[in-house]
Parts: sequence; structure tokens; C-alpha cells
Amino acid sequence: MRFFEETFFGMQLKGTADECRLVMNLSADQRCIFVKTTPDCTQEDGFLDYLRMAFCLFPVHLLPLAVFLLILWLIFLFMALGLTASKFFCPNLSAISSTLRLTHNVAGVTFLALGNGAPDVFSAMVAFSRPHTAGLAIGALFGAGIFVTTVVAGFVALVKPFKVASRPFLRDVIFYMAAVFWTFVILYKRQITLLEALGYIGLYVVYVLTVIISAYIYSRQKHSMNGSLPNGSTQTPDFRSDSDDENTSYPSGSIQDYESEYQPLLPNTMTTTQIFLSSLNPIDSRKWRRKPRYWKAFKLMKLPLEVLMLLTVPVVDPDKDDRNWKRPLNCLHLVTGPLVCVLTFCSGKYGLHYIEGQFPVWALTLITGLFLSAIIFCTTTNEQPPRYHFIFSLLGFIVSATWISAAASEVVSLLRTVGVIFSLSNTVLGLTLLAWGNSIGDTFSDITIARQGYPRMAISACFGGIIFNMLFGVGLGCLLQLFNKQPVVTLESEGLLGWVLAGALGLSLVLSFVLVPLQRFQLGQPYGVFLLLFYVVFLLVALLTEFGFIHIGGL
Repeated sequence: MRFFEETFFGMQLKGTADECRLVMNLSADQRCIFVKTTPDCTQEDGFLDYLRMAFCLFPVHLLPLAVFLLILWLIFLFMALGLTASKFFCPNLSAISSTLRLTHNVAGVTFLALGNGAPDVFSAMVAFSRPHTAGLAIGALFGAGIFVTTVVAGFVALVKPFKVASRPFLRDVIFYMAAVFWTFVILYKRQITLLEALGYIGLYVVYVLTVIISAYIYSRQKHSMNGSLPNGSTQTPDFRSDSDDENTSYPSGSIQDYESEYQPLLPNTMTTTQIFLSSLNPIDSRKWRRKPRYWKAFKLMKLPLEVLMLLTVPVVDPDKDDRNWKRPLNCLHLVTGPLVCVLTFCSGKYGLHYIEGQFPVWALTLITGLFLSAIIFCTTTNEQPPRYHFIFSLLGFIVSATWISAAASEVVSLLRTVGVIFSLSNTVLGLTLLAWGNSIGDTFSDITIARQGYPRMAISACFGGIIFNMLFGVGLGCLLQLFNKQPVVTLESEGLLGWVLAGALGLSLVLSFVLVPLQRFQLGQPYGVFLLLFYVVFLLVALLTEFGFIHIGGL
């Protein structure tokens, strides 16, 4: 009977791109066997096998409950991605850029872009690890690009009509169109070589150099204009920076005065235990009292995750006098941080290896961490950070990146399971759930910045960030596969939906490139409404294409 079933399955699946997607065409009692015996259903990355959980762990009549739990877990994973990137990954990148004394322009297009785009880049890299999930990466990168350049930019224009910075806007749109065209060619060829993957990285290097050179030229022009003012006049021409953002100056000492109000009059020496316990408390009592109930409820939901991050990821803050030095907790990080890296990298495959078949890698990591922790604890004090404290920012960067990569692996595996259950393509899942989940943080932050009176900064973030996500997401994802497996990465055809996605993003960029200069770079509410309607029409066309209502020839 088993041989008959396997033979029947093999005949039925002949010629399919992703055999696992046929599981929903089988009877309920055959699905679990199918998932266990089909190679395409094998879970290569991630810690949980969601397909087996959905079709083997839950009875058939409880499949809706399994889907509900999977969606809840997906929301939690998106929350983990956002929290890790914003509170642990980005601050450590900021500390590294401060230690390296990078200028604002260089830091903004390198470390800051990496921090803001970490969920998108890591999700794309994980998705490119398998040909069957590459559609998730393409859908997410293109879908997030359309979402950010239409919905987010549209809301910014609705909230705060403004005049966009002409030179940076045209520069970013041109580079993004070049990246989209490059990806369009890759989709047409359905494969990418080493040189083409390196071309993505090279294009971003050219973009960074363009930003730096243009900022240098502008600063020289501004300096020469200021120096040419007669009689030492203090008035300066109304020049704007290369990003033409408003000056975000604050009253001198206002933040320090606010903080000093809460400083004790007499010095208070805390014990090592008190320092450790207080550093693990992510709730600020002053802020807690001022916040509404929904914020408190959401904070309590994130509390276990924040405590876990605090226990494993060190954070260096150059703006604080003690640079966020917590001696007992930082010493613990030398133990927990490396353990997280070895136990989560490649789903723990390397951490569970045995050295010469006798000693586990995780045990060696634990002993080494305990040894270093003991040395630093005995040679430092609670009050004064050591000179090598900046090394903890490198450790925090690596550990937080490992956490983000692990969460991204789970998101990709989970979305593929959702696609199998609902018979949805990876592309449509990427342009909807994955793109929305990774872009929701940027949406709220950009709209908030616009409401505070800095719409040019918000619109600059809309285009600058997605350039990094596109070039590094595709470039690094393909490079890792080229170095590990074969000389060419082959992409499965996404059909008409892939071309709809690429065409919609290209059309939105061309319209922005043409319409914004025609409006003399004034973005008002009518243009914001136009962008929102464009996204609604695109999403409608994409869904109609996905469900077969729109089709052309053999696509």
C-alpha cells in the first residue's frame, strides 16, 4: 500500500515546481504521510517544522486552530524582529560608528541603513537559501518598495505637505530605478551569476560614494558662501544640506537639565546585585505612569522578549556617562552571547557538533565564556567602564544579528507553510504579509517624523532605506548561495505575478521621477491621495492575478 501511495504521489507531482503545495489536493488522512515523505516538504532551516505541526500534530478538524496559532506566532516573530533591530541592533551600530568617528552621511547610508533594513535584508537572505522560497524575497523586496514609496510617502504628503529636496530625491529615485532594472533583468534570465550578484554590492558602493561626494561638494560650497559674507556678517544664505532637511536643533542642555532633575542630590552606591536586577528591568517607572493602557498592555506582551534580549545582548550607549556599563550583566553577556550565536547559527547545527567526536562545541563556548567573564569581573569596577568597553558593542552587534537571522528563518518557514495551506504563491505572501510586517515600523516612524515637522527627513528615509534593502538583500542572499553550493543561483519563475510586481514598482518610480519635478517638487495632499490609490490598484491587480482572474497567454 505504501509503495502504491508513493508511486501515485510521484506520478501526480511530476513536473511541478514545488511538490509540497499539492498536499491540500489530497484527502485528510494522506496529508501527514505526504509531508513526511516528500523531499520538498523537508524543513531545512529553522527550529520548528511547521508543516508537520499543521498536518500531523493537529487533527484535521483542528486545522483552523493550527492556522490561528501560526498567525499569532508570526505576529510575535515580527514583533521580535522589530524589537531586536530597534533596541539592540541599531544602538550597537550607532556605537560602532561613533567609535570609528564616521561622518553623519557615511553612517546614515551604511550602519543606519543596515540597522533600519535588518529585518528585510535577513529575511531576503534566508529566503534566497532555497529556490522554492526565493519568491518570498522577491515579493517582499518589491512589495516593500511599492508600499514604502506609495503608502508611506502618500501619508507623509497627507500629514505634512512640503517641498521635497530636489537633488537627493532625484538621486535616490535614479539609483533605485537602476536597482529595479537590474533585478528585472535577473527575473527575465531566471538565474544570477557571481558577477551579477557582486554588481548589486557594487551599485550600492557607487551610491554611497555619490552621497559622500555630493555632501562634500555641498559643504565646500556652503563654506565658501559663508566666508564671502561682507564685514563678518553673521547672516548666512538660506542653504540646505544635501538632504535639505530642516535643522533639527534643540535647546542647549535641555535634555541634560531634564535628566538632572531626576538625579539624586547625594551619590547612591548600588550593590552588584542591585545593578544586575535593575539592568534587567525594561520598564521605566516615570514613562509607565504617563502612558495609556494600550501601550502598557503591549509593553507587557514584549516584556519576556525584552528580558531575554537584555540577558544575551549587550548595548553600548556613547551618549551616557557610563556608556551603559553594567558590570555584572556585561560579564554575563560574555557567557550568554556566544552561546546564543553557536546555538542559533544555522539552526544550531554547528553548536551541537562534537570536537573529534568527544567534546560538544556549545560546552567549549560555555567554558571559554565563563573564563573571560571571571577575568573581567575581577579586573573591573561597577562605577567605571573599562577602556575596551567598545568591544561589547561588537559583541552586541553579532548577537543581535544572530537573533534577527534566527527570527527571519522562522518567518520564512512559517510563511511558506501558510502559503501551502491556503494555496498562495510565495510572491503574494512576500508582497503582503512579509512586506507589511517588515515595513510597519518604518511606516509609523516616518509618519511620526513628518508630524513633528520634518517631512523631508521622512521622505528621504522612504527612498534611501529601500535602496539598501534591495541591493544588499538580493546581493548578499545570492552571494551566500554562490559561495556555498553552485556557480549559478537559479530562480523559479513567478509567472505573471512577478512581472506585475516588477512593473508596478518600476511604474511608481517613473511616475515619481516625472510628476514630482512637474509639481516643482511640491508634495501636497492630492499627490498623497494619488499614491494611496496607486497602491490600492496595484494590490487589487496582484490579487486578481494570483487567483487567476487576470492571465496572459501561458503566464
